[in-house]
Amino acid sequence: MLVKTHIMKKLTLTFYFLLVSALGFAQYGYRDSNRIGITAGINQFTLNTNNFDTKAGNGWNAGLSMRGNFYDDWDMVYAIQFSENNFSVATDQLVFGKEDVNYKLPSAQISLQLSYVLIENCLSVEFGPLVQVNGKFKVELGKENNVISGTTLQAKDIVDIGKFNFYPTAGITAGAKHFRLNVSYQYGISNMLGNLNSKNLGYHFKGNPGILNGNVIIYL
Repeated sequence: MLVKTHIMKKLTLTFYFLLVSALGFAQYGYRDSNRIGITAGINQFTLNTNNFDTKAGNGWNAGLSMRGNFYDDWDMVYAIQFSENNFSVATDQLVFGKEDVNYKLPSAQISLQLSYVLIENCLSVEFGPLVQVNGKFKVELGKENNVISGTTLQAKDIVDIGKFNFYPTAGITAGAKHFRLNVSYQYGISNMLGNLNSKNLGYHFKGNPGILNGNVIIYL
């Protein structure tokens, strides 16, 4: 818990540093697009793996962003986002047979994206990298001992995943000056399940997350 708190503090400090930097850029050519945004929305998380059968689930997002002038029709967008991601894994249960077990993933992301402005204050497209800090998977209460279908693993055996993931992301933002909608897709190129390969569980694990986000942004 102390390690996770330390990481969260680092992410927050990094965001504040980027925020100050963005305000510095803005002094060289102010446009109305230089502003802080409050974001909230939903996500759909998919764990792409051949180790077991998974189903996508819906979660929530909340965070802050800073949109600042960069060059000509280009903006720079800095953002920090906290999320709860959800998905399910097919398992076998002695009494009820097949049963999907839900997993939750608390996470925080920090991103730096280029934004090409198509219509000032109304329409833009964004792309760039982000880093995600993960907690452990949280297994649905009372189903920790279910056996994952096609394996000898229990549901609780796969919770200790890698703490960091790298995602390229792309999206589109549309709306008005102070209220916009953003839809983006992120695909994790690092192996989220790689940490399990050091647990001597008898399998080689590989899993890449994909996240579809739909957020509302209120610009101050």
